[in-house]
Amino acid sequence: MSVVVQKFGGSSVENTEKLFNICKYITKEYDNNNKVVVIVSAQGKTTDNLIKEAKEINKDIDKRELDVLISVGEQITIAKLAMCLKKLGYASISLTGWQIPIRTNDVYGNADILAINLDRVIRELNKNKIVIVAGFQGITEENDITTLGRGGSDTTAVAIAAVLKADKCEIYKDVDGVYNIDPKTNEKAFKYDYISYDEMLNLSNNGAKVLHNKSVKLAKEFNIPIHIKSLYDENANGTYIH
Repeated sequence: MSVVVQKFGGSSVENTEKLFNICKYITKEYDNNNKVVVIVSAQGKTTDNLIKEAKEINKDIDKRELDVLISVGEQITIAKLAMCLKKLGYASISLTGWQIPIRTNDVYGNADILAINLDRVIRELNKNKIVIVAGFQGITEENDITTLGRGGSDTTAVAIAAVLKADKCEIYKDVDGVYNIDPKTNEKAFKYDYISYDEMLNLSNNGAKVLHNKSVKLAKEFNIPIHIKSLYDENANGTYIH
């Protein structure tokens, strides 16, 4: 039996149809007798819309209160995905960053993870449940809600995979892997089958949006292989980062 961590981004969970679509990837691993932890982002443009609404109140946004506001996006997704899986007959449970808890510093809007206690996650896995975790968020020692910066759900996934010593950490994207340049704008772009942590960090630091740079640093530190997989082509090999 293996432990599998899967992460799905905003575009892959933006409506009910897409939520049910990702269930096939989740249940495939579960049906193969694996323990599955799923990390998700907010649906579609939810975070952007919440930030816009906050700026309509006050352009000088209080960062603590903004984190409280935008963290609800992921909370909505985890609840809906749990409902979808239960509809399909699979035992599942949703957990927020503070229910776990994922402890961070108090740098609101761009917090760093300090510690994760996965006792609750492990208990739920041992009850044969699929555990769905809200990405992008944590909680300080003072129990204030924090967020990890844009793309922070990637970091949540890698951090949980590291603590669980997961056998696989799969990050699903609407592209079929990591390219040297944007394939949407340059036909000469080529896809990596394998890429090192340092090469991926270089791409991330130079604007590539495939992975949050904090997640790559964590993966390198704890030697967690990451598999970037396509949402739309189950036969695509994707890219392994190691």
